[in-house]
Amino acid sequence: MKCERERLLEEINILDFTLVELVLFLDTHPTSQEAMHYFDYYNRMKQEKMKEYGEIYGPLSLDQARGGTNEFLWTIQPWPWEGGEE
Repeated sequence: MKCERERLLEEINILDFTLVELVLFLDTHPTSQEAMHYFDYYNRMKQEKMKEYGEIYGPLSLDQARGGTNEFLWTIQPWPWEGGEE
């Protein structure tokens, strides 16, 4: 059974893969309103999941490294591959 941390990381990876595929499609179909709609939708979902993960386990990207605190959170939490406390 997957822990919550692994589940969130998997969801973020799936959303990231989806976004990469949409970008490849948009490279060849730059005026597709439907593809742009899907891109915006999945990008919002990914940002929400990354924020959720960051609030619980620490930031996954440098744009979340401050986290609204006086500490640089990027280096003081376990890295995703190091596991961590549940």
